[in-house]
Amino acid sequence: MRDAYIAALYDLAKDDSRILALVADNGAVVYDKYRQDFPGRFLNFGISEANMVSVAAGLASCGKVPFAYTISCFITMRAFEQVRNDVCLQKMNVKLVGIGAGFVYSNLGPTHHAIKDIALMRTLPDMTIFSPADPLEARYATIAAAEINGPAYLRLSTGGTPKVYEQDYEFKLGRGVTLKEGSDVAIIATGGILHEVLQAQEELKKMGISARLINIHTVKPLDEEIILKAADETGAILTVEEHSIFGGLGSAAAEVIAENNKAPVKFKRLGLNGVFAQGYGSYQDMKEMNGLSKKHIVKAVKELI
Repeated sequence: MRDAYIAALYDLAKDDSRILALVADNGAVVYDKYRQDFPGRFLNFGISEANMVSVAAGLASCGKVPFAYTISCFITMRAFEQVRNDVCLQKMNVKLVGIGAGFVYSNLGPTHHAIKDIALMRTLPDMTIFSPADPLEARYATIAAAEINGPAYLRLSTGGTPKVYEQDYEFKLGRGVTLKEGSDVAIIATGGILHEVLQAQEELKKMGISARLINIHTVKPLDEEIILKAADETGAILTVEEHSIFGGLGSAAAEVIAENNKAPVKFKRLGLNGVFAQGYGSYQDMKEMNGLSKKHIVKAVKELI
């Protein structure tokens, strides 16, 4: 996703001189071509995320379109006050780009796990939240963010994210995508965990369980229609996210169901339940240890229905 984002940003910058790339002492090598071709539009602030966000707001006030890029948990937590006061309160056209979503930085421990970022960004007025599933969607989300006149947060994994989409499709802001049809249960997921959910859906199919798979690439604004339709047609919904179950996609879906009086609907949130991500190891190890591997998703569906 990271490389797809930077390639999209480069293409945007070729056509729009207002586009700026801001980093917080990261992005070495991957930004080389951008730095070479747009040397006056690349700014490195060092390990100073709060300052980077405030400067981004100032640049936006002068008509620029800054994309501020760093590790997800740092741009959403360390710089939260600046995001709230300088970007959102002033309705500045700033794009926040967080890499390492969820526990992609598996061996760096809980300080680098972005498991509360969606919850934080959801609380902010006028903030659009993109959570793409693969490199293709990361490109679409970057372009969509540039087209919005206002704050946006792009939640990205790092390089090497597996493909979910094999071909282009029409990306629409705030509209979910039904990847697989199904009638027994709807699995609603967001971000890089989609690849794991796809594998679980195939496993469920072998068991005779018809699981609808819905990808939510825009968490805010949320596609309420696709959630309500799934509730009506399947009667059971499982949300899956590489995030705390509090304040993230699961909470957002539950709010939609409750406020539209969709009872009785079987409903479960799968994610981190009031804990920090446990353990160290590979990214796959982290999914296994924290209950988000294929087998855990299959188990949750079977228990739900």
